[in-house]
Amino acid sequence: MVPIYIMGKKYLVPKSLTILKALEYAGYQLKRGVGCRAGFCGACSTVYRTPDSYKLKVGLACQTVIEPNMWLTQIPFYPAVKRTYDITKVPPTAEGIMAYYPEIARCVACNSCTKVCPQDLEVMDIIQETLHGNIEKAADLSFDCVMCGLCASRCPAEIVHFNVSILVRRVYNYHIVPRSKQLRERVKEVEEGKYDAEIKWLKSLDRESLKKLYETRPREGDPGVELKDNKLDWNEEIKPPFYNKTA
Repeated sequence: MVPIYIMGKKYLVPKSLTILKALEYAGYQLKRGVGCRAGFCGACSTVYRTPDSYKLKVGLACQTVIEPNMWLTQIPFYPAVKRTYDITKVPPTAEGIMAYYPEIARCVACNSCTKVCPQDLEVMDIIQETLHGNIEKAADLSFDCVMCGLCASRCPAEIVHFNVSILVRRVYNYHIVPRSKQLRERVKEVEEGKYDAEIKWLKSLDRESLKKLYETRPREGDPGVELKDNKLDWNEEIKPPFYNKTA
């Protein structure tokens, strides 16, 4: 057992736990500051200090293992500016982004945002690339952002990096990334009603039939499963009325 301090109060917890599990072991019932438990959602951002360092440290509670005598608290939500926009009308330029987040021009390149990022992203570079109009580069650099908000909590220029980043990625994907030919074709098929009968049949099944159909479905890539006419065979016991194995 090792001592840790949660919001100033001392607790003894098993030394191998993550911060999140240590909080729960100590008796906290978390309704905020907890999410996917896999390091993807960013809900469990945590700041802490250890006796051997003057530095303020950060991490995701679900991924960071506790250290003896650490002092910690969570930041489950950070109040930040969040603009409303019509993505179809936001041009993929620096000016387009700055129309909604003009504060990015106040960046002093201190790199505090990068130092605090639990994902080890080059957060300052994201802002700088955006300012220079390199939207594709900024979108790529920010791809692994989990929206935890720690960057904004440390920024002296009051920039909301995570909201800027998601706008950049949305603009990039809408205006710059080429549209998929296959996606257009599939959308056209859906709109023309090609799959209406199959969808209607699926909606008519009871819970147990749906469960069995899902659990026994053949999947491309499974041993012994082959595509036939670009389709996988249906479950033999639960067949749609239009099922035709030889088709």
